[in-house]
Amino acid sequence: MPPTKTQCIPDQFSFGRVESRKVIVNFQGGSLTSEGGLVLIAELDKKRQITSRFAACFQDHRCPKKIEHGLHSLIAQRIYGLVQGYEDLNDHETLRRDPVLALVLGKINQDKPLAGKSTLNRLEYCPITVSDQANSRYHRVEHNPKEIERLLVELFLESYHCAPQSIVLDLDVTDDSVHGNQEQAFFNSYYGGVCYAPLYIFCGQHLLTAKLRPSNVDPASGALEELQRLIELIRARWPQTQILVRGDSAYGREEIMSWCEAQTQVDYVFGLASNSRLKMGAYDAIEKAIVDYEQRKEPVISFLEKQFKPDEDKSEAAALVPGSVWYRSLCYKTLDSWSRFRRVVAKVAYNSQGLKMRFVVTSLPTAKFPPGKLYTKKYCPRGEMENRIKEQQLELFSDRTSTQTFESNQLRLWFSSVAYVLMQALREQCLAKTPLASAQVGTIRTKLLKLGARVLTSVRRVLISISSSCPDRDIFATAYRRLQTLPNSA
Repeated sequence: MPPTKTQCIPDQFSFGRVESRKVIVNFQGGSLTSEGGLVLIAELDKKRQITSRFAACFQDHRCPKKIEHGLHSLIAQRIYGLVQGYEDLNDHETLRRDPVLALVLGKINQDKPLAGKSTLNRLEYCPITVSDQANSRYHRVEHNPKEIERLLVELFLESYHCAPQSIVLDLDVTDDSVHGNQEQAFFNSYYGGVCYAPLYIFCGQHLLTAKLRPSNVDPASGALEELQRLIELIRARWPQTQILVRGDSAYGREEIMSWCEAQTQVDYVFGLASNSRLKMGAYDAIEKAIVDYEQRKEPVISFLEKQFKPDEDKSEAAALVPGSVWYRSLCYKTLDSWSRFRRVVAKVAYNSQGLKMRFVVTSLPTAKFPPGKLYTKKYCPRGEMENRIKEQQLELFSDRTSTQTFESNQLRLWFSSVAYVLMQALREQCLAKTPLASAQVGTIRTKLLKLGARVLTSVRRVLISISSSCPDRDIFATAYRRLQTLPNSA
């Protein structure tokens, strides 16, 4: 319980002795922070102008004479908070007085704190219906969804120094559980709860699309429109780049495949649900897999019979025999939904647990991509995208869609997306070839950004003194050195 008015808070606290010395704790350390590494993020943001360009996607209807916190300052404060691990607006009631956060937002005077939770909440507030937003009492800042979507693609394109020879666009959907009365939230039997079903599109570690959707729509709903929008923007900058669209069986739809086939230098590889006709087409591969496994198992069984007593169980040791995997290309067309025959690759695996089969449909030719190479090199790497989604949900809190309106929750998802873009830029441009080059957001935050420091402010300078026992000071120095070589964005 907090102390009552009649209770006094002692000046210091005693915690016994260590090697005959008293252990004393007090609250007289001065201006301290746990966000010492945030200066790296702010400097990178200044170079790339990520939050400032994101702020340009908003329109401010507030009276200029009554504004205490500028629009860019509000947006940067919210995004920096996500980067540093503060998921809720309530956290900013104490964070608004943090000396380093204030410093990177251009403020030193501690008598004028940063924006609190109520001000930031009005930034995210999107009412269901507003007839005149400029005259609305609370909703005085509005955003342009199309400009935000475009910005994510532009930031991706600018991360390359020259046009790549080829890129892969990964599509996937995930569940975003909600626990209130959020607009357009429905029960989804597949995920087993009330949720949203946002659509993500990544290119490697780069986020291109984060589109919030109700969970009662088809998994591929809106995917074709997003692909058309993205590829149009990419083609305007990179006309010769080969594009591969990749996804699970939810996206192996006639309209998506036929559109890709009609484009120049756009291919696809999608998962395909199994059926009896596909299994029949791969019958020869199934027979080969079974025979191959049995032939390799017999010498092992014979060896085990010599090593074990007759009454001992040899099944577990026999199960260690590696399974047999075969690949097969098929020419396949569905009975009704497909307009043409397409190449399907079957993966047939047989082991002690029986037969397992997987299928993918692709426009890539057999001459360049044999069945085994296509499945393992072109389709299987799509699983890495799930790690990127988990990063955004678990470590940048994209699942905090807890406001009432759908538009507000989409905006929250975009705040998290811009925070991810900022962290990816740090990882790519400042941490390459360091131990944190492939680290997840949470690891980078713990090791490089959440650094305890003392802040001393004088007339001539602001000194941020990070602990001398910081174990990753060499990585900090590397990141700083690379930041100095980055050009400023136009």
